Amino acid sequence: MGIEKIDKKYFLNEFSKEVFNLSSKEYQKRVWIDGLGPECDDFSESINRFFDSCEIVLNYFEEFGLKKEQYFLLSSFSKEFERFIQTNKNPPQEFIDTPEWTKITERAKEVLKAFHWKTPDQD
Repeated sequence: MGIEKIDKKYFLNEFSKEVFNLSSKEYQKRVWIDGLGPECDDFSESINRFFDSCEIVLNYFEEFGLKKEQYFLLSSFSKEFERFIQTNKNPPQEFIDTPEWTKITERAKEVLKAFHWKTPDQD
């Protein structure tokens, strides 16, 4: 994929939604677990979209205008989230209230703040 053909502002905006979804237990319970809309999403789809987009952002962080601090925070969060996924094969309803998942949601909020993106408390 050529980065020059990507609308970077739009791409980051869409990526920010994925990070937001990982930061919001309200969203996760309502959409992933209860299947209530208006969104149509599940945990597996969110994982795939996050990692696909994150890889592009991290590989081309300078082209996206990220600061090194943002790069390192996003990279660290991505690795932490990947470790969680590797060690936890349960569906969201079985882990959403665990301390491990709470840590993931809090780290996602840190990413949102570092990128000056909307956080769950700004709804």
